[in-house]
Amino acid sequence: MRNVKNTSTKGRSFTMRKWTLALISATMVMGLAACGSSNDNKDQNTANTGNQAAGNTAAANEGDTANSGSTEPVKLRIYAQYADEDTKGPYDYAVAELKKAMPNVELELDVQAQDDGQKLKTYAATGNLPDIFQAGLDIINTFKKSNNILELDKYADDFKAKIQPSAMNTLVTDDGHIYAYPYAGNEVAMLFYNKDIFTANNVKVPTTYEEMMAAVTAFNAKGITPLALFAKEKWPTVALYDMFASRLEPAGITKLDKGEAKASDPAFKTAAEEIVKLVKAGLLPKGATNLNYDQAAALFHEGKAAMFLNGQWEIDASTKALGDKLGFMYVPAADAAAYESAKLTFSGGGGPGGYAVNPGTKDPELAAKVAAFISEKYAEFKFTQRGTPMVATKVDAPVINKFPPVMEQLSKDIPNMKTTAFSWGLSNPKFKAAIEDAAQSLMTGGYSPDDFVSDVDASISSK
Repeated sequence: MRNVKNTSTKGRSFTMRKWTLALISATMVMGLAACGSSNDNKDQNTANTGNQAAGNTAAANEGDTANSGSTEPVKLRIYAQYADEDTKGPYDYAVAELKKAMPNVELELDVQAQDDGQKLKTYAATGNLPDIFQAGLDIINTFKKSNNILELDKYADDFKAKIQPSAMNTLVTDDGHIYAYPYAGNEVAMLFYNKDIFTANNVKVPTTYEEMMAAVTAFNAKGITPLALFAKEKWPTVALYDMFASRLEPAGITKLDKGEAKASDPAFKTAAEEIVKLVKAGLLPKGATNLNYDQAAALFHEGKAAMFLNGQWEIDASTKALGDKLGFMYVPAADAAAYESAKLTFSGGGGPGGYAVNPGTKDPELAAKVAAFISEKYAEFKFTQRGTPMVATKVDAPVINKFPPVMEQLSKDIPNMKTTAFSWGLSNPKFKAAIEDAAQSLMTGGYSPDDFVSDVDASISSK
């Protein structure tokens, strides 16, 4: 959905998606439940005629003409982001394309409020849901309970066929159903490097832990920071730990988050041990846990650091600073075989979300068709005109704004990549707090792997 990068706003260029539901008042909860359960006259094609009668005035005012097989004018109310160039551009493009494909359909835009979904929840509680609305996982989970979101399984075959194989997690929820058509794909943390620094110092781009240690030693001998990390923020430290853990366990920290593994298991303890070795050898600049994004980025952009960790959203800024010098490396592993088998496992990910449909809309099939179309074209715009391949669906249209070289390389990996999770997407709050604190402490060099294991496992057992 939206950008979730760093709390400094410069390390992450989009607003962090909120995975934890805001506290809803008892009155609101009762209102949502009433919307989903008090409708006495359910039509076989609708899940909530109470919403249809009370809320979908835009569709209802069209009388009985809102038939998906009809060419008569139909107006659908849509609740969507429309605040800046990142949201206005793709939305306007999608609407223009809709006019060509379905000229009888008119969208009435209700601009989404930046309020953690509270306005949309109020719409649901008062029976005023739009026909189509943008929904993240929190809204999906809340609205499922109150029957305020349409299950799209029977409408989604064509759209499902267009999803990137690696982005199926953005379409299907844990219960195996589809509630929204995604346009945003997975986002990933990456290890960027300065090609010229490696070449000038005759250092091999590392593929193994041994080669990584050799690089750290060589750069320190030349007064060059091996890896710039804004470890004042906790998520990059979790990402670095997850990168190492996912060399042996493809699920990475998600397996710990779900309580399906322990930090004492070999893959996770080994990751902590390898990081501590590298940190003690001088992997990071002094005082890394006090370093913010601007400071860490400056080291890398100014050629004072050989490597830099950030999300793929960093590509634009680092390309402007370094040009063709910029590269990205796959995460080193214990040996060559482990490196090859895990190279397309990226730390990061995403979750279900996109354009959803009100079950009380006049014509669910038409609304679902329009929602799918808008999502697909939204992604198409971002891919072809914004130079980002991080979209959920495959795009066959020609690229207008070419990808930077590093993004081009990443785009080739996207169909086959596997992803883990960012720390902000974890489901167990106690584990999230523990892994963030523990991973940040690993960056000091004064926190042992045994301490890490003990602290993290305590949070898992208390889930």
